Amino acid sequence: MTEMLKGIAASDGVAVAKAYLLVQPDLSFEKVSVEDTEAEKARLDDALAASTSELQAIRNKAAQSLGEEEAQVFDAHLMVLADPEMTGQIKDSIEANKVNAESALKEVTDMFISIFEGMDDNAYMQERAADIRDVTKRVMSHLLGVKLPNPAMINEEVVVVAHDLTPSDTAQLDRNFVKAFITNIGGRTSHSAIMARSLEIPAIVGTNNVTDLVKEGDIIAANGITGDAIINPTDSQIEEFKAAGDAYTAQKAEWALLKNAETVTADGKHFELAANIGTPKDVAGVVDNGGEAVGLYRTEFLYMESNDFPTEDEQYEAYKAVLEGMNGKPVVVRTMDIGGDKELPYFDLPHEMNPFLGYRALRISISEEGNQMFRTQLRALLRASVHGKLRIMFPMVALLNEFRKAKAVFEEEKANLKAEGVAVSDDIQVGIMIEIPAAAMIADRFAKEVDFFSIGTNDLIQYTMAADRMNEQVSYLYQPYNPSILRLIKNVIDAAHKEGKWAGMCGEMAGDQTAVPLLVGMGLDEFSMSATSILKTRSLMKRLDTNKMKELADKALTECDTMEEVVALVDEYVG
Repeated sequence: MTEMLKGIAASDGVAVAKAYLLVQPDLSFEKVSVEDTEAEKARLDDALAASTSELQAIRNKAAQSLGEEEAQVFDAHLMVLADPEMTGQIKDSIEANKVNAESALKEVTDMFISIFEGMDDNAYMQERAADIRDVTKRVMSHLLGVKLPNPAMINEEVVVVAHDLTPSDTAQLDRNFVKAFITNIGGRTSHSAIMARSLEIPAIVGTNNVTDLVKEGDIIAANGITGDAIINPTDSQIEEFKAAGDAYTAQKAEWALLKNAETVTADGKHFELAANIGTPKDVAGVVDNGGEAVGLYRTEFLYMESNDFPTEDEQYEAYKAVLEGMNGKPVVVRTMDIGGDKELPYFDLPHEMNPFLGYRALRISISEEGNQMFRTQLRALLRASVHGKLRIMFPMVALLNEFRKAKAVFEEEKANLKAEGVAVSDDIQVGIMIEIPAAAMIADRFAKEVDFFSIGTNDLIQYTMAADRMNEQVSYLYQPYNPSILRLIKNVIDAAHKEGKWAGMCGEMAGDQTAVPLLVGMGLDEFSMSATSILKTRSLMKRLDTNKMKELADKALTECDTMEEVVALVDEYVG
């Protein structure tokens, strides 16, 4: 049956393909008494063999697409499956208790898991508990005859349907086969949406109930530009979606012609279009999309992808690669933004009721326990500064004192390196990310001391509205074009310009096609976004007249009461 679905348009593109349900199956079972224990043991052996061959295939695929190091987690799973101690005990339980294989599997593995988890001071043993839990789920699925989803093994064109996608799920998606994804939850600024844009996979998020409506094998038509999807579309609907896909492909080819063009408005005013990146590998995408700078390098991925604190040399190599890759164009590096939803297994952070408003980012860096980690990062950055045009940005700044403390550490390490005879650039700008309303309100005071501002709208909006951007119940409050947000942004831009400094934006709003005309009118200097949004934004800017956009921004700031009125005004001015 054909069914229409509406969600949030999260990543541009159109696709029609078979549904792939990335949802956990029901693994519940009944405990059953059995007479034929040999048959149950044979069922167990079959499930173990099927799980082993499945894991070997996954391991090989992971080694190809993610690298040998990432694939090693599956070696641990294979070792669990091959452990005669555990499999022997499961068979003994089947024999002694005359129970079905499912029941014996759960009883024995639960015992092993609780033993390992009980070793509080042994991280290795606790990891083994997690391995056993994963492997048990896989063996159980084979015993019950249900399929476990595994995004890394997708080998045909599909639209992935999930409640949500974790960063590791998204990283495993092969763009050759995954044509789009649709989720129950999330917004334009959720991690899965941001990753979809960088992978150029069409995405629709926040549908509420797509996983309830779609069955394995249904055909799905998804339009990530409009947020519309159809389950089991008619032939004519498929043709419509394919035509929309062709039109988008033609539009992208037109944008591609602007790769080496300057970013100028209709009246000749230049703006800098930059890209947000997470790893040195992302630089190729920035260059391919005609990026004029890196406006945000999220260095926490260096920490999150490591089993221990990355060393000064490891960090130096990463920063050097990005600076060299950008060939003299500016690179804004954000110092580590750990905390909130970004935890490190090797760094013991306190459990907090509200980690997003807690001990994170610069608050850790300037604390006693985070100080050495911060110094190591700054030394690596300073050493790399000779390889390009480095700008350093501190995140999560609320107080002037926090900036002063961080800047003092920067100056100390700069002096230390020079005393050691290490070459350091004398042209490093040091700025802050404006994401806390307190800092936005006294931007005039900060502007006297920083070299630049970069506005992080993803957090600035949720903190200003007191609304978690990942919470569906309050998602209506995530309003980038609300006059209150626009006034904060204008305050920051004006404060920077008054002191002769520049103001950029690295939140998702910078590449938002409704927001761009307003930001041009407010005089934002640098727009940093997903690399895949750069050419589209350059094309839009070519049509804008800055005087007309200034008039638009002034009206939005002084005459509009609601976000809806602002959107209508942009439509009126830009069409």
